[in-house]
Amino acid sequence: MKDRIVFSHANGFPAPVYRRLFEALAPEFEISAIDRYGHHPHYPVSRGWPRLVDQLCEHVQGLDAGGRRPWLVGHSLGGYLSLLAARRLGEAVAGVLLLDSPLITGFSARLLKFGRWSGLDRHFIPLDQTLQRRTRWPDVDAVYAHYAAKPGFSAWDPRVLRDYAELGTAATAEGRELLFDRNIEYRIYRALPSRSVAVAASQLTVPVAFIGGTRSREMRQTGQRATRRLVGERLAWVEGGHLFPMEQPERTALLVRDLLAGMRAAALSAAA
Repeated sequence: MKDRIVFSHANGFPAPVYRRLFEALAPEFEISAIDRYGHHPHYPVSRGWPRLVDQLCEHVQGLDAGGRRPWLVGHSLGGYLSLLAARRLGEAVAGVLLLDSPLITGFSARLLKFGRWSGLDRHFIPLDQTLQRRTRWPDVDAVYAHYAAKPGFSAWDPRVLRDYAELGTAATAEGRELLFDRNIEYRIYRALPSRSVAVAASQLTVPVAFIGGTRSREMRQTGQRATRRLVGERLAWVEGGHLFPMEQPERTALLVRDLLAGMRAAALSAAA
């Protein structure tokens, strides 16, 4: 019987956009995911994301796991939600794998708090970029061309970029519209927790692993000390930026398999 992964997406990128990653994992894992955080009226965005965590926990609890404890795997926003959910779910999950979701502690956490108070958080969180994002195009090809011309998307696997153009937008009478509401994306950024995530990580009883991007700006901004202390040797790197799952989905899938296998083997050895 396959292991189960509950995957949580990064802010602004609905889960279906990760189709290539899911396909690479499918031979060994059953994967479930919430398509879009923040868009369900019963789970609105608020400071610290408590209702988003509720949504993830209820999704996990509603699975027919067949006795299998799921792995929580999350990218960026999804990693933080996975940590917060894992603390609440306890031994009901097998472990957590973070994809470029570094712990925000120390000076970085204080800077984030000050940035919210002063409005300077827009200098290290893409707030202005989010609110100015284009939302409508005449067709899927226009969406693809729009993002293919942007430097931030130049490293993406073309197949993933095509998936973003198709699965990250919805059909309208006028053409295509961005599926992830940019105002909700903005509110998620502004409500980003830091201390509660670090506290949750320190209280976990299940293992945690981490994959980071070698060129990730988020890793440079937050540092690695707290993350390394949390995961120990369960750490791997992918050549790429913060969105490395979109740049190298198969390489990411390989490392996900390896790290989950390592945590599974360690758990079986400890039980024996």
